[in-house]
Amino acid sequence: MPEQEIPTGGVREVKSAARTVELLEVLARRGDRPARLRELAEELGVPRSSMYALLQTLIDRGWVRTDTTGSLYGIGIHALLTGTSYLDSDPRVRIARPFLDEASDALGETIHLARLDGADVVYLATRESHEYLRTFSRVGRRLPAHAGALGKALLAEAMEQRLPQGELEQLTPHTRTAPGALAADLAEVRERGYAVEREESVLGIAGFGFALRYDDPAVDAISCSVPLARLTGEHERRIVAVMAEIRTKIESVTPRATHGPQWR
Repeated sequence: MPEQEIPTGGVREVKSAARTVELLEVLARRGDRPARLRELAEELGVPRSSMYALLQTLIDRGWVRTDTTGSLYGIGIHALLTGTSYLDSDPRVRIARPFLDEASDALGETIHLARLDGADVVYLATRESHEYLRTFSRVGRRLPAHAGALGKALLAEAMEQRLPQGELEQLTPHTRTAPGALAADLAEVRERGYAVEREESVLGIAGFGFALRYDDPAVDAISCSVPLARLTGEHERRIVAVMAEIRTKIESVTPRATHGPQWR
């Protein structure tokens, strides 16, 4: 029987390939919570026999791992290798890294580089603070763009096209989820030139986000995260000054996408 295909946007989607990607995404979202065969079959709406065969194929190729009993499943090491390859092959990430180090040394706070991916931002690089009281993050983390300084800095760059639609996730009591309030906040970001959020994504944490404008509209941004307990007026002014300077430095040495593949 030939491979079943599903029409999508003028191109026929291969059903088995789509199912494989969906399975890997489900396992990735679960993190350290392994899944059972029944859970995966039910979530993806496929027969257990088909799910079992797909899992065994991916286990053999290193994309999925299983426990000694063969009853629990998690994401495999080849997913890490592929993700690392993405970062290693991206010249903009390589260019930004020493400047993230510079910002971290100057401020002593946690510094991030992230990229807009649909309605989320994805962390591409992080420099953790050396302070005892600090924020924690990791490369590959996803965060709704409307809830953090990184995302709001990028949403403000093209408000008409990027303003989130529908119901927005509320991560803390301070997250702006009303369309009017979010639009007003993004307008302030555009006027100010950078984004500020206080406890909108994580309680007790403030963030300052700066879009990197080597693309139009920008898709990458840098930020500084700091516990509110350590955020004085003087420290905030220094964070803004240092991060604005770091943005200028990164933009000045990062070529626009005029050579090589035009990724989308």
